[in-house]
Amino acid sequence: MIIAGLIVHGLLAVFLLGAVTHQAMSVLKRTPARSSFVDKFGAVNAASYTTPIIALFLVTAIGGALLYPQYRLDVRPTLEDLQMRAANGVFEIKEHLAAIGLGMLPIYASAWKPPLAVDQAATRKYLTLILAFLVWWNFLVGHVLNNLKGLVP
Repeated sequence: MIIAGLIVHGLLAVFLLGAVTHQAMSVLKRTPARSSFVDKFGAVNAASYTTPIIALFLVTAIGGALLYPQYRLDVRPTLEDLQMRAANGVFEIKEHLAAIGLGMLPIYASAWKPPLAVDQAATRKYLTLILAFLVWWNFLVGHVLNNLKGLVP
């Protein structure tokens, strides 16, 4: 059951990663309608990603919370026995950043609420970029730590 939970959690994290990355690239676009891959990747309606990002963040965080006890019982003691303090440390940061992201969601939702005020463009930009950083950090750390357990004897 844990493996199925990890797979679902990982898939939801990939969907969240894609959505928040599209939105972040959209708020970073410099020039309209160029033809490079990066420009096309960011040429999306950024506001339409807000609700899916919030929903995916919440569902992914809840899934992570359900998997957390198993991490505490199986993975963390192994890392401690092997003196892998850095791995435990980055996971602690991951937990804190997830909590910060959850706390940011109401402000983020409010900033992206239609009609979009022009004077809040910078607020939307920086909230989106912070959320994108949190999601990328949590995805990479979770993925590496999940694989680390299989690599360590």
